[in-house]
Amino acid sequence: MRSRLHLVFALLLLALPVTAQSNTGELRLKALGPDGLPLKASVDLSSDALQFHRSFSTDDAGQLAIRNLPFGRYRLQVRRESFSPYDGLIEINSALPTDYVIKLNIAALSTAINVTATSTLLDPERTTTINHLDSKAIADRPASLPGRSLPDLVNSQPGWLFEGNAVLHPRGSEYQTQFVVDGIPLTDNRSPGLGPELEADDVDSLTIYTAGIPAEYGRKMGGIIEVNTLRDIQPGLHGQMVLSGGSFDTAGALASIQDSWEHNTLGASASGNMTARYLNPVVPENYINRGTTGSFALSYNRDATAKDRLTFSIHHQLSRYEIPNQLLQQFPQLQNPPGSAPQRQSAGNFETMGIASYQHIFSPNALVNIRGMGRDTSANLNSNNGAWPIAAFLRNDFKEAYFNAAISVHHGRHEWKAGLESDNLFLHEHFSDFITANPNDPNFPFDQGTPSAFAFAGSRPDLEQSAYIQDLIHLGKWTVNAGLRWDHYQLVVNENAVSPRFSVARYFPAANLILHASYDRVFQTPSFENILLASSPSVVSLNDSVLRLPVKPSHGNYFEVGATKSLFGQMRFDAAYFRRYVNNFADDDQILNTAVSFPIAFRRAIIYGAEAKLELPHWNRFSGFLSYSYIVGNVWFPVTGGLFLGDDAGNAKTQRTGHFPDSQDQRHTARARMRYQFIPRLWLAAGAEYGSGLPFEFTGSLDKAVAVYGQQVVNRINLADGRIKPTFSLDVSAGAELYKKEKRSLRLQADVENLTNRLNVLDFAGLFSAAAIAPPRSYFLRLAATF
Repeated sequence: MRSRLHLVFALLLLALPVTAQSNTGELRLKALGPDGLPLKASVDLSSDALQFHRSFSTDDAGQLAIRNLPFGRYRLQVRRESFSPYDGLIEINSALPTDYVIKLNIAALSTAINVTATSTLLDPERTTTINHLDSKAIADRPASLPGRSLPDLVNSQPGWLFEGNAVLHPRGSEYQTQFVVDGIPLTDNRSPGLGPELEADDVDSLTIYTAGIPAEYGRKMGGIIEVNTLRDIQPGLHGQMVLSGGSFDTAGALASIQDSWEHNTLGASASGNMTARYLNPVVPENYINRGTTGSFALSYNRDATAKDRLTFSIHHQLSRYEIPNQLLQQFPQLQNPPGSAPQRQSAGNFETMGIASYQHIFSPNALVNIRGMGRDTSANLNSNNGAWPIAAFLRNDFKEAYFNAAISVHHGRHEWKAGLESDNLFLHEHFSDFITANPNDPNFPFDQGTPSAFAFAGSRPDLEQSAYIQDLIHLGKWTVNAGLRWDHYQLVVNENAVSPRFSVARYFPAANLILHASYDRVFQTPSFENILLASSPSVVSLNDSVLRLPVKPSHGNYFEVGATKSLFGQMRFDAAYFRRYVNNFADDDQILNTAVSFPIAFRRAIIYGAEAKLELPHWNRFSGFLSYSYIVGNVWFPVTGGLFLGDDAGNAKTQRTGHFPDSQDQRHTARARMRYQFIPRLWLAAGAEYGSGLPFEFTGSLDKAVAVYGQQVVNRINLADGRIKPTFSLDVSAGAELYKKEKRSLRLQADVENLTNRLNVLDFAGLFSAAAIAPPRSYFLRLAATF
């Protein structure tokens, strides 16, 4: 089986074709002079709704191709000295390339459209909640610790929350985040403690969905993050280098380069980072927490003909890190014999991925995309003999072969897309542990009879297939996006599902207002991290009382209604109300007291809330945003899937009714950031974030909580209410462009985060993702050079 899989992996790398994301198109522009001859001209393309603003130039043939443009309305400006400029609006709303010819000397073309400040603030055909971050927003982002630069960007958007170590949770969903990297969906957990980093400096743009999700996306449906790493193709050699450093011995470097000639583009990037605060520690002292990350990527693009495009890329990423100790793990002599060694647990994630795509344009109204991916991902965990209360060891890996073929057709008012998808994962799990706690200790955390050692090894294929069809319909001031998806999932259980998707928007030009509504039927597959261990009959030996149920996929209905309005011609206000109904609601738990998580499920959940965002793209020298999210989530018993041991198993068997708060039930979250441009090369920004606090469950006494986490942490929680006390962080940033000439620039940015040095507890109780202390006051510098 392994040799056959390696053959599949090699074929995907060598023969299959990365393509654009969903709802993206391409602009093919040609600039002509009054005599019809081509002109070399400067081109500016911008959209305030998409935070998009880029500059280009046509080649000697007067041609320019701009790819991976999200659907929307853009302002197009074309200039050439001694010629009349063109300034107008253009719509990109089809996957098919949009051909546009500009003759600069024709007055009608240069004055035909009265472009105002509100022209690109609204996208009249947006039918759902979508947030887009372009290259400038990514480049000027606040500093992040290694492993979380991309999650921090996503978490700045309404409806998203962190739990534990930068684990993203959209609208109350647990482990239901899907990254789509250059058209390839990655459904495994990409948080710092569970997956290799996607480095933000290596990303060109992000598009984020929490509702109205296109039918081509399935399996992980809490939120979709489209990640585009493919840079604009411009002739010649271009690149960037980024150096960063700051508090906690943090340092990093990234370099990328791209060269284009004739019909070929070759790109490469590499990065490395280190820090003494990789994971969020469980106590403020930050015991044992070093981590390093690294990555390398190589891509090649060739326009074989005007109708055929090939793209290949290879990515290798790794992370190595320590798992921070709580007090009893750092000072075991507090309850063990003098001279006992502190706990040392280390972990690592490694990934090699190859992606390829082929695009063929059959006609001006039809194109096909074929995409393939093969990857090898592994994770490990090691413990020393001082680990307490258990020493755990993990060796997991999976091989994945992914294929997708899709056809896009433009016909009148319709933008059709249909496709087939196959994703095959071959899971391999190895887990072992031995108890290090003293069984004679009155605080011994295990049931009597728990075996002193346990080992498990297992493997199984995860086979998933799907088919989808969707249609974007333009009906004047109305826009409809309708789709239908079929999924098949086969791992621990074998299930099929059909999921309709529908969203609609109505544009009211006189009021500068868009009203929209959406419905998503979702079929969400369980997290596959350690699912074989949790579902194995061998776990029965761990305890006399065991509840082991197969974890089934979640089925749900997502609803959203919302509005977008332009205010005073300068600001955009977005508001949405949502409700999510989910059966077999997915959650996670841990094996004994180890840092090894596995999926569980409950009968159902209802999550509802509201979001609002006021955005100022640019007004004089100001820009920024203010956002607010309100979320209420409840989960109902009984348990319907997963592994439970000892008292947990007894409670799960007897608890048949009732409900409890979803772990992401933070009622109030507010974020703000304002930037002021002093002069063209100098800016200052300030940001703030407030959270009313997540719920938690702790069955121990107050004295036990103090012994494990310390008085400082306990002062920041409310044991009686089961809520963490509110968090607040104030951040400031300053940036300066030290040098600028043509395509060459040198930028310096300084960040101070948590300016007031407030102790913010993000999560409470647990050993890995469920206990987390946010960073104290910290300082960072970033120097970026482009050419």
